[in-house]
Amino acid sequence: MDLDVFVAAHRAEWDRLTALLRRRRRTLTGAEADELVSLYQRTATHLSQIQSSSPDPALVSRLTSLVARARSAVVGTRRATWRDAARFFTVAFPAACYRSRHWWVTTGVLFVLVVAALGWWIAATPDVRGTVAAPEELREMTRPGGAYESYYSSSPAAAFSAQVWTNNAQVAGMSLAFGALLGLPVLWVLLQNAVNVAAGVGLMASADRLDVFLGLILPHGLLELTAVFVAAGTGLRLGWTVIDPGRRTRRTALAEEGRVAIGMAIGLAVVLLLSGAIEGFVTPSGLPTWARIAIGVVAEVAFLAYVFVLGRRAVQAGETGDTVAADRQTDAPIAP
Repeated sequence: MDLDVFVAAHRAEWDRLTALLRRRRRTLTGAEADELVSLYQRTATHLSQIQSSSPDPALVSRLTSLVARARSAVVGTRRATWRDAARFFTVAFPAACYRSRHWWVTTGVLFVLVVAALGWWIAATPDVRGTVAAPEELREMTRPGGAYESYYSSSPAAAFSAQVWTNNAQVAGMSLAFGALLGLPVLWVLLQNAVNVAAGVGLMASADRLDVFLGLILPHGLLELTAVFVAAGTGLRLGWTVIDPGRRTRRTALAEEGRVAIGMAIGLAVVLLLSGAIEGFVTPSGLPTWARIAIGVVAEVAFLAYVFVLGRRAVQAGETGDTVAADRQTDAPIAP
């Protein structure tokens, strides 16, 4: 595209749209209102064409502002409602989780295998345990009432839940945000978490107290780790979009998947809030181990059913987890 020729051909339309926008809508005649709508649609198409072929920053900025103003004039200012929140949690979020299921399920399986392998290595190798801490410190950590057990009751339940939620939401947010960097930092975040979990497994197993450790971590850990896997899988999927955007332009693909990732961050924050509540109130409680684990299993099964029932249904209906079409910019079609 010759940008100078394109601008010369359409400048008059943009100037006319600007002039119409300077007038209040109530002063426009019927013909002028129709003209405003037509010019808005054509200018939006012009913007998409320029972004796809000749993304001049100054021109893109000017037309983006013009299209936004025209859109506001045509459709009015849209306010979020409770219906939007209900749609997000019943359609968009489960659809986004379901669409990325192959990424986060694979991530979860590999994470468990790495934790099992590292945990066995730590439990079976005294020299490795010696690099973690001195023998007396290890005994203090793994004894009944030691660091691993007292950790969950070290603070009041409400404060502990809030602290855990903040930490886990940060990990999930990092996994989502780092996806744009080809997903490589996401792998590092996952590895760090795998090493931390494996250390607990290995050290407690070496003290013949693995059952106690699992009884402490499973009630909240099932849902918590699943949320982390979903975040990591979504981040990796976003990273792959940078490499292979498919039949979309890379700009369009990243915009779409980026909006989905932002929505995922909101949804996962709610999921992690629930797992944090379980960790703060259920894990350190006096309930029998089987009852605490049962609560964790119920929460995990409920989330998986939410994703694979509601999410599958939404995806079959054409949902992707992106914002509604009315809130998205229309892109020019891409030739196959």
